[in-house]
Order: sequence, then C-alpha cells, then structure tokens
Amino acid sequence: MRKLLHRIEEGMDNLKIKKKLYMLYLICVLIPIIITDSVIFFIVRSSEQEKQQHEMANIANAVSYNISNTISSIGETAKSIYTSKYINSFLMQEYESAPEYVLTYQEFFKDHLLENILGMNNLVFTFYIDNETIVNGGKVNKIENIRETKAYQSLVEQKKSKGIFFVYDESRNKISKKRQIVFLQKLDFYSPNKEKILKVELDYGKVSDELKKMNYDNEVEILNEGRIVLSNKKHGTESENYEKVKKRSKYTYCQEVNLYGTELEIRIDESEKTGWDSLMNKFQIILLLIFVNVILPVLFVYLINRSFTKRITKLSKVFQSVNNEQLIYMSDERGKDEIGSMIRNYNRMVERTNHLIETVYKSKIREQEIIVGRKNAELLALHSQINPHFLFNALESIRMHSILKQENETADMVEKLALMQRQYVEWGADCVEIEQEIEFVKAYLALQKYRFGERLNYDINISPKCEKKIIPKLTLVTFVENACVHGIESKSSPGWIFVRIYEKNENLYIEIEDTGNGMSENEYQDLQNKMQNASIEMLKVKGRVGVINACLRLKIVSDDKVKFTIEGEEGVGTMVMIQIPVEYV
Repeated sequence: MRKLLHRIEEGMDNLKIKKKLYMLYLICVLIPIIITDSVIFFIVRSSEQEKQQHEMANIANAVSYNISNTISSIGETAKSIYTSKYINSFLMQEYESAPEYVLTYQEFFKDHLLENILGMNNLVFTFYIDNETIVNGGKVNKIENIRETKAYQSLVEQKKSKGIFFVYDESRNKISKKRQIVFLQKLDFYSPNKEKILKVELDYGKVSDELKKMNYDNEVEILNEGRIVLSNKKHGTESENYEKVKKRSKYTYCQEVNLYGTELEIRIDESEKTGWDSLMNKFQIILLLIFVNVILPVLFVYLINRSFTKRITKLSKVFQSVNNEQLIYMSDERGKDEIGSMIRNYNRMVERTNHLIETVYKSKIREQEIIVGRKNAELLALHSQINPHFLFNALESIRMHSILKQENETADMVEKLALMQRQYVEWGADCVEIEQEIEFVKAYLALQKYRFGERLNYDINISPKCEKKIIPKLTLVTFVENACVHGIESKSSPGWIFVRIYEKNENLYIEIEDTGNGMSENEYQDLQNKMQNASIEMLKVKGRVGVINACLRLKIVSDDKVKFTIEGEEGVGTMVMIQIPVEYV
C-alpha cells in the first residue's frame, strides 16, 4: 500500500496544476454532488408530506398561543377593572359642574396606573358610561357614543358581557377608515342598573406585524365570520375592509380557537420548501453519503495535498533566510510541475542575490553608516552650540530695565512673552495638566489685551476637579488664538472670549466661545469636518494648520474617541466644544 501511494505521489508531481484541479473537481465535487442530490431527492420526496403536516400543526399551535396570550392579557386587565370599586366610584359619581368633573378626571388618571399599564402594550382604552354629568372626551365618553358601533351591536346581539371583535370602522372619513381589533367588557359588577362599557382597542398594525415577524414560510390566515382578519401575507391594507374568504385547495391544515366567545379559524397552507431533518431517519443512507462525500474526497485530497505541501513547506523554510545576510539554496528540485519550476528559479535567484548582497548591498550599507555617523556628529556639534536660554536671559534683562524706568506695563508684557516662549522651547512631555495650560492661555490673552484694549474681554471658568487632568500641550491655547485672530481681530466693536472646562457624564468638556464675526454655515461645516477628520496630510495644506495640529494630537491621545462640535452664526460669534472621555485624560 505504501509503495502504491508513493508511485501515485510521484505521478502527481509531474502533472500540471491545472490537471490536478480538474481531477479534484471531478472526483471531490461533481461526482459526490450527482450522487448526493439523487439520494436526497428520493428521501425528501418520500417524507415531505408527513413533515409538512407536522410543521403546519406546530405553526397553528404557535399562532394560536400567540394570539390567545395577547387577548388573555387584555382580559386579565379588564377583569381587574371590572372588580375595581375605585374605578366604579369615579365613573358613577354625579358631578355638579363640568370643571368639577375635569378636575376629578385629571386626578383620577394622574394617580391611577391604568393608562401606563395599557399604554406599555400600545392599547387604547375608553370608558363609556350612562352618566349625564360627565363631559365627553379623553378616556371617558357617554354611552351614546358606542351604541352605533359594530362591536357594541355584536356584543348586544350575542348577549355577552365581554368579547373580542374584528371590525372595520366605516364611521370615519374615507382617509382614516381602518381595521380594528376591539375588546369590550360590560362593567356591571357594581351598579348594574346603569350601563358601563370598557373598550380596549388593539393596534391592528402591531398585531399583524407580530404575526409576520414569526417568519413562517407557510401562509398563515386567521378567519372570522367568513373574513380574513389577520394574515402574514398581503391581504389588503390596514385601511381596506377585510377580505372575504375564498375556497382554496392549497389549505391543508385548519385549527379553531375560541376567544371570549369569538370563533377564529387558523388556516395554514403548504410550504414550497422541502424538509431536510428527515435525513437523520435514514441512517444507512447517511453512512453511504458520508463515505462518498467525505472519506473518498479526503483520501484523494490527501494525495494532492502531499504533492503541494511537502515541497512548498521546504520552500517556505528557505524563504525565512531573507533576514540573514545570505539566502539558502533548496536542494530538492524534483517534479516537473510549476512548484518544481519555481524551486529551480528560486535557486537561480539565490545565486544572483547572494552575489549582489556581497558586492553591492554590504558596501552601500557601510558607506551609509559612515555618512549617517558623520551627519549625527555634525548635528550634535551644532546643538551643543545653541543655548535657547540666552533668549530668556535677554528678555529678563529687558524686563528689569523696564522696571528700573518704571515702565511696568512693558515689563509685564515682556514677562508674559517670556512665559509663553519658555512653553515653546522647554517642550519636555507632550502633555501637561490643564491648570498649566490655562496659565499659558492667561498669558496669551493678557498680551492680546494690551493689543486690543477694550475691544477684548475674556472670562475663564474651570471646574476644580478638572485642573489636574492631562491634555496635549499647546492645544487649548491654539483654539483660543484662533478665536482671537479670526473672531475678535476682525470685529471693530468690543468682543468676549469665554473658556469653560468641566466634567459631565464621564466626559471632559472644553468650550471656547467668542463673540466675533463668526462664519457662514458652509464654512462651519467644512471646519468641523476637517477637525473631526484631522490627519497628517491636512497639515501639508495651507490654512488653519494650528487647529488641525491640535485636533490631530487630541485624536491620537484619545484613541480617536474625541468629538469636536462647532456652532455659531455669521456676525454673532463661534463656539467650539471638545468632548474627551475622562479615561483618556
């Protein structure tokens, strides 16, 4: 057996891949499909009718349970209302005036949970009472308003105290006519001498949708008095009258259900789909299919797999030598197929590549290392010659000179300029505490105040719990600068800049608002899009690069969880709101 497999393997090595794939398809796909389909067709044909009957019975039971459960829940609620002394007292009370009734009505439904209980199930309820002192409207109406309805007349004709009725409301105008499912309950437990009726109207559309959501392939119809009142297929719209039942031979299963004296018939038609579960009843045939579809193809695929993977695995191992200084030859070049040809070509490539590495690449690497080392040495020498603190010393000298000459305003401006410049030069970490960033903002606004005078006013409001939060350095001042330059600078009248920082709902909120000239709606939309989608590529384009830079750094530190919102009106002002999850600050 081993010798035979070895000969087959050698033969496979000499076949073209195209021929191997043809053989794979013929033996592992085409033949098994033909055999499997023939056997399955015979099995399904023999068991289809029995399974269809069983499935339709299950569907009918499920539909019956579903609609019975819906109606029963209404009945239980109606039963509690029927025996409620509190509700009866409200309905039977004689009111001296309409305002007195309205106040009592409001108090009753304010304290009673009835509307909430029924409202959660999308049910509309109404009381009808023989009481001349009430005012028509809302949830309580006079008994005359229901006596002309089909549901009430059916209740009286059938001499029932309660019932469920499928009616088509033709009392409405042509536009609002619709199908209704109505539950009526006589409230004669107390004061039987005066007629009281509870009407609960189900949402016909919701009940119909619930039936459709059961996702049965079979057509399900619920019949009442010769009409199709519910269906999971299209039988008229909600605004059309119920369709009359026609005798159709495709119905093969019927089941009746009684809901409070209302007879309903559930009809299920045959599904066009065939059953597959019956396959498990044919164990011997399944074993045959397993052999034809699994064992035989696996054996043949194994032989093909050996032809491919044995040599490809070796080739993969030698390819790992690309990280070394020398590529490795592959000794096994057997086989006349594409893989064998690839191995031979690889060996020729290895020979030429090793030569190039030795003669060209290594020499270039050494040369580059020398050049880079020289450049680094030159940069280090230049860096050592530059001491940025000379600028601070010079600014301090100017400040002291101004103080000596009692030019205190100039000294204060120089001090704030030195503070800002130190922030730029002494970069250190990219992130700082908010209270440090605010000091920089205050210094910037104070300098701008010298420039704009009374045209610029500002207010900074920070929640104490936010002062130690960490944000990227120089991000907040970028938005403040933008508000100052694009908002206040172009406005001749006095303006304000507001900075607000607070924490809410596990988020840090930063708001920068100005009362400047604002922008057009299109400009706001364009700027917000750029802020939310800030990228390195945008920094190469002229425009508000500072804002894009700040947005990009905020996106980086928050794993792209930061949200930017910009609002405003042209001629009124602009507000930028930055929302960052607290866990990132």
